[in-house]
Amino acid sequence: MKYLVTGVSGFIGFSIAKQLLKLGHTVVGIDNHNAYYDISLKQARLNQLLPSSLFEFHQLCITNAHELTVIFKDHHFDRVIHLAAQAGVRHSIDNPVSYGENNLMGYLNILEACRKSRIAHFIYASSSSVYGLNNKTPFSCHDNVDHPVSLYAATKRANELMAHSYSHLYNMPTTGLRFFTVYGPWGRPDMAPFIFTKKILNNQTININNNGEMWRDFTYIDDIVEGVIRIADVIPFQEKNIENNDSPARSSAPYRIYNIGHGSPVNLMSFIQEIEKATNKVATKHFREMQPGDVYQTYADTQDLFDVINYTPKVSITEGVPKFVDWFKYHYQHKDNSMISTNNNDTNGRVNSIESMLLQS
Repeated sequence: MKYLVTGVSGFIGFSIAKQLLKLGHTVVGIDNHNAYYDISLKQARLNQLLPSSLFEFHQLCITNAHELTVIFKDHHFDRVIHLAAQAGVRHSIDNPVSYGENNLMGYLNILEACRKSRIAHFIYASSSSVYGLNNKTPFSCHDNVDHPVSLYAATKRANELMAHSYSHLYNMPTTGLRFFTVYGPWGRPDMAPFIFTKKILNNQTININNNGEMWRDFTYIDDIVEGVIRIADVIPFQEKNIENNDSPARSSAPYRIYNIGHGSPVNLMSFIQEIEKATNKVATKHFREMQPGDVYQTYADTQDLFDVINYTPKVSITEGVPKFVDWFKYHYQHKDNSMISTNNNDTNGRVNSIESMLLQS
């Protein structure tokens, strides 16, 4: 099959595209390589995909409706996996306009392109952030989600509603996936696992919100990839007997929403302890109050997703965190060899060389 993956140089987009290529599918990827975080990391991910003869890349922004139209006309996509967006909860507090441009107008451009091309299945990224002030746990995709605590979350909820209108009006099958705290190799630098690992290796103080009383449903990237690829083949269909007010996750239209997470929240301090074990270092910690836009807990009820794809995440933090730390050490040790002067065969030397590089970054 031929897939379009938007945000293909991003953490999740790259990981999904890489697995699709491994499975023998054709992938067209688009990404604008904006400067929200280190562009060289995005390029490094993309470089892993470019050698494949099954992969084609276009650097463009989803806000450019004309360029999107050209790509859709040049290809007949069997599936569209839409991951491109302006990410980040805290960034949305200070830069709200970019979220409107990318997550609303850009998203609308993608919807329109899919509609005109009669795409068989549109799969898009939502977020656990949509649960906002919800106190009931675990978070169910059938719960009301009308109280977001960040503009980022509000745009993701808006994406779900926009998708429903297209499913209803144009009979366009859409599936929204609410991702829960994804981590792993090639992860984003603005996420806690990356920040904590970098600072711990660099002997810097890490900030811990809400005095450590926070819980996250940490989900390893391989589990996310498996879930997304499986659900791509589960195309929603019209169900005439469904009451449309029963659940925001289902409809008489060909429209579905699922949580995709590990389903077992981990205390933030336990996650930090796993990083400390993997780095063989003790973090210097600064405990502080809850920050604007933050939530106390994320906890996914994934039963609906399991029911349709017969898969649940398998990688625990005791397995996933060391894999992430190993990747981090390797990637940033080899990123600029001119900064390395230690013996690569010595573990302590490797860590010291990473710290030296991070001090200069």
